[in-house]
Amino acid sequence: MAGSLNKVMLIGNLTRDPELRKTTSGQSVCSFALATNRSYTDASGIKKDQPEYHNIVAWGKLGEICGQYLVKGKKVYIDGRIQTRDWEGQDGAKRYRTEIVAENMIMLDRGGSPMPGTPGAALSAGAAAMADEPAANPDDEIKLEDIPF
Repeated sequence: MAGSLNKVMLIGNLTRDPELRKTTSGQSVCSFALATNRSYTDASGIKKDQPEYHNIVAWGKLGEICGQYLVKGKKVYIDGRIQTRDWEGQDGAKRYRTEIVAENMIMLDRGGSPMPGTPGAALSAGAAAMADEPAANPDDEIKLEDIPF
């Protein structure tokens, strides 16, 4: 196989306020959870909703911006990649955590936008000068109308 693809696109609401912290080397990292909802009709014709919860991590300048402007309940678009970390717990058992490493974020809530003059502000890891990983094309901005769904 010539290549592979690891790309995730989510639109959902924050389930908690973001937590912004610094690594021992001084790099900013922000973590938060995002809820998406799948609506479907069951076999008896009843409409049901099935929530899914995603752990999101944003690094560098993008992480700082997420920590500053996002709050619980805010609707956002996130794209990035899936990453699974593992570590050994205090009890000696191996633990795993799968999360989405954010590369782009768009605030979708129109009312009360915290950035003046930007009803839906688009931010990317490349445009935010993420230090540890260069973006493929930092000048590209994701627009709401470009999202394929």
